Amino acid sequence: MNQSHLDSERQRISEARHHDPFAVLGRHPDGKEVIVRAFIPFAAEVRIAEGGMPMTRFPDSDHFEWRGDDKGLPAHYSLIWRDDHNREHISRDPYTFLPQIGDLDLYLFSEGRHRHAHNFLGAREHEVDGVGGVLFAIWAPNAERASVIGDFNNWDGRRHQMRVRGGSGVWELFIPDLDPGHIYKYEIRNRHSGQVLQKADPYGQQHEYRPRTGTIVPALGLYGWGDGDWMEQRRTRDWQHLPMSVYEVHLGSWQRGQEGEFLNYREAAHRLVEYVKYMGFTHIELMPITEHPYDPSWGYQTTGYFAPTSRFGNPDDFRYFVDYCHRNGISVLLDWVPAHFPKDEHGLASFDGTPLYEHADPRLGEHKDWSTLIFNFSRNEVKSFLLSSAVYWLEDMHIDGLRVDAVASMLYLDYSRKEGEWIPNQYGGRENLAAIDFLRELNIAVHEQCPGVLMIAEESTSWPQVSRPTYVGGLGFDIKWNMGWMNDTLDYMALEPIYRQYNHGILTFSMLYCFTENFMLPFSHDEVVHGKQSMLHKMPGDEWQRHANLRTLYTYQFTHPGKKLLFMGTEFAQGKEWDSCGVLDWYVLEYPLHQGMLRMVRDLNHLYQSRPALYLNEFDWNGFEWIDCHDAQQSVISYLRKGRDNEWMVVVLNLTPVPRHNYRIGVPSPGRYREVFNSDSELYGGSNVGNGSEPLHTDDWSWMNRAHSLLLTLPPLSGIVLAYEGQH
Repeated sequence: MNQSHLDSERQRISEARHHDPFAVLGRHPDGKEVIVRAFIPFAAEVRIAEGGMPMTRFPDSDHFEWRGDDKGLPAHYSLIWRDDHNREHISRDPYTFLPQIGDLDLYLFSEGRHRHAHNFLGAREHEVDGVGGVLFAIWAPNAERASVIGDFNNWDGRRHQMRVRGGSGVWELFIPDLDPGHIYKYEIRNRHSGQVLQKADPYGQQHEYRPRTGTIVPALGLYGWGDGDWMEQRRTRDWQHLPMSVYEVHLGSWQRGQEGEFLNYREAAHRLVEYVKYMGFTHIELMPITEHPYDPSWGYQTTGYFAPTSRFGNPDDFRYFVDYCHRNGISVLLDWVPAHFPKDEHGLASFDGTPLYEHADPRLGEHKDWSTLIFNFSRNEVKSFLLSSAVYWLEDMHIDGLRVDAVASMLYLDYSRKEGEWIPNQYGGRENLAAIDFLRELNIAVHEQCPGVLMIAEESTSWPQVSRPTYVGGLGFDIKWNMGWMNDTLDYMALEPIYRQYNHGILTFSMLYCFTENFMLPFSHDEVVHGKQSMLHKMPGDEWQRHANLRTLYTYQFTHPGKKLLFMGTEFAQGKEWDSCGVLDWYVLEYPLHQGMLRMVRDLNHLYQSRPALYLNEFDWNGFEWIDCHDAQQSVISYLRKGRDNEWMVVVLNLTPVPRHNYRIGVPSPGRYREVFNSDSELYGGSNVGNGSEPLHTDDWSWMNRAHSLLLTLPPLSGIVLAYEGQH
């Protein structure tokens, strides 16, 4: 390298514009000798530690050189430098180490097929030639220069400039002797505009507590998992034919400490598991605990796709949460958001000074409703990023399933857009072909990589085969939220009972499509915010009638085919809308009607799990049969839930406040039937009208196209469940 070229290269290093600082810095042959170059801003003097050899300052710069025989000079020598405050520092020279990322990793990443990109991108403890430190790597293809900045180099982007790996757009740097726990970011200079950005690590596994936005170098995973049996059984669990009752939780507002502080993941685990086991739920679904800057986003505007939020502790604290749930027989689901991300300066937006993770055209790349950006699913490196995030939570954090948020917004190019605000696909249609391909790839990858986990779609349209395998043209999810059932049912229940007879079809319509997908029946957080009122106050009537209506609604949910989900607070009929900045109104459990609601939901959970007829065939017609769906005038519906041979339950709902005495229904077989559940029980705050605990006997009276029938008392605004106990 001639002197004028070297001067130019040094200048680029000084200005932090060099794409390959290793070409200048570090150790280089010089004839029969070697030359060692270092660039250390604010250094008053520098010497090589081995032998105490002083380095010469290049005039009017912070560049230093040493030239000589390399005998006795180790491959990874240390530099001692004294700053202008007369403090001494020592560290090995990072520019003596060879590239560390393998070509196969770079190839799979650029092909969009890497499922473990987090194992080579981001920051991780690493050892080279017996030297420990931290390997940093980032994808920034439009950068002229990328640097690691942090509390270990005075946040100076000139100190630890990275090398780019060919045309991959990946930059890397191994910093020796660096310990976990340091705070860092990446400083990126755009090659076109010269704009300099400071970004949190997209692959970071731990972030600072908001509002700070730095990333924390994680320690090597040393958590001692105790859920080995659970994880092994998960691989082959027949979830389709097992009960699934999900308790949806926002950790920040479920409960808090005595001073109003957030609970640590560990404390939350003990409190939540005790409550969930008591209530009989089988699963906890966490609203996003991926790192996010803005509390009122509830976590749905994610900046840390590999990091549990620091609001509740560190990653090992979260591992403990999941582990403790598993050791107590509770599955953990996580809301995961691949549809969009926020515009915060430290996040993914315009990551290297260009639209990188997002589309450049706002007609493709921006959600106006949410003021967020849409992932560019046609970009391979973005696919590798999202695939790896999903696998990370399922493998490394032992999460049992992902509920994928806002799938509808991914499927349609015109989602929530007016004419002229969107661009059709190559065939002139409204389908987002790249997103559809990504979702299929995601579900294939997850099910291959993590057998037994569940992929659940929050999808609100009539898109076909969401929960059908990709090899038959489906999207490959395991379960789809039944938003149609939820909306229709709530619309019906909001009616004054006198008007329900005119809208009977709203309630029975769900059975026309009930088994076209593997459905979950959700009453989620979305139904109790933004002026939609609490579940209790959606119901008509006075206080007693509201509670009675809600008890009936939950009875319908737990006896209707489909897995179940209730949002926290709805199980005890909180009267106010959910406030994410507060805490649930646990005090209402001082009042009998709310105590009764809690008791009833608990009993519904135990009824559901103890009766195979209610869960064994939730996804096919073998599990359901109408007794009568035509009694609109009295607003009564009756149906069978069926399990194995001669195993069924009779469900009757009376959706008016008028008790129905001597109400006759047809039944499939003669014999004894017993009322095993009554939402009008005095235990739940009801009027205690019903059929008692003694067995009921059928009559040989043909009714409803059946040879045998039962005469029942139907309580007001209620649901009753009868078990068949065999012949007389």
